Amino acid sequence: MMRTLLIARRELAAYLRTFQGYLIIAMVLAVDGLLFNAFALGGVSKRSSEVLSLFFLFSSGTTMVASVFISMRLLAEERQAGTLLLLYSSPVKDHEIVLGKFLSALAFLALMTLATVFMPLLVMVHGKLSLGHIAAGYLGLLLLGSASLAIGTFGSALARNQVLAAVLSGCMLVALLTCWLLARITEQPLSDVFSALALWNQHFQPFQAGVVHVRDIVYYLSVTYVALFAATRVLEARRWR
Repeated sequence: MMRTLLIARRELAAYLRTFQGYLIIAMVLAVDGLLFNAFALGGVSKRSSEVLSLFFLFSSGTTMVASVFISMRLLAEERQAGTLLLLYSSPVKDHEIVLGKFLSALAFLALMTLATVFMPLLVMVHGKLSLGHIAAGYLGLLLLGSASLAIGTFGSALARNQVLAAVLSGCMLVALLTCWLLARITEQPLSDVFSALALWNQHFQPFQAGVVHVRDIVYYLSVTYVALFAATRVLEARRWR
């Protein structure tokens, strides 16, 4: 566990030292702010809970996109630079490499997500909001981001460079997102299966409305575990080539 934390700390420091890390944070804050002002606060008058629900809706999209860009460098950069062989020769196990890099990306995503908290707090100036609604929404964003980052880690393990890692991760996320469309055009029991697999629709909307279901938490944690397990297996397979 100590080696995992050391890798996570080193990687998090790398995010905070590079221009790319601050660029991702700036882009997310800018897009979230524009969408929040244009669609959540603008237009016809809305109840405070509706404004907050729209904020989490827009933020879920930027969280998934940011996760692709954050995770694309995790393992693909090591492979591209040839430093992955150094990690293989060190007394660090494959699952410690994957988990350490994932935790650093998750910590960076959490910092970025918490930087948006001033937007829902602005609603409280002229409206009345439930702190439970805010907490549920941010829990949903972190769980959605965790699953997206794990998928991105798997894509980064598969790819030879960062661009390919972003493309692979984006394709896998889109495939999971479009499951809700397949659920609409198929009949039971297939529609139930696709609906349960969909990354956003059924599982994120309760968080967006301020409701927390254990089944949604289990779903996002399961996706995270499966994707990280697959990334570890890819590293193990490459080690023995």
